[in-house]
Amino acid sequence: MESDDLRTPLRRQLGGAVRAHHRPAVSALRSALAALDNAEAVRPGEDLQPEVSQHIAGGMAGVGAAEVERRVLDVESQRALVRAEIESSLTAAMTYQQHGQRTRAAELRMGADVLAAVLNSTT
Repeated sequence: MESDDLRTPLRRQLGGAVRAHHRPAVSALRSALAALDNAEAVRPGEDLQPEVSQHIAGGMAGVGAAEVERRVLDVESQRALVRAEIESSLTAAMTYQQHGQRTRAAELRMGADVLAAVLNSTT
């Protein structure tokens, strides 16, 4: 399955995980979707030269004046972000395992497996 946006399969899996009450999968999928959304956010002040409102402190003059287009990530950038989420989960799982938190470590590994399965299904 080739897609121009990794969010579609992630959201599809999220829906199934929510219905199945699979908490580790829901957590991992939501984290991956949030990482993608955060990466597309424009930093404050970047590409924004609005007129400041004289009536509202810190406000911008005009409807939508403070809004800018989000960045658009290509598929490879999206995949790299999801791989980073997988690595982060596996690293955290090792730390939890070393501190005797086997259940939490297993949950993090399950979440990483779900994300890896989404990546593998989209290649």
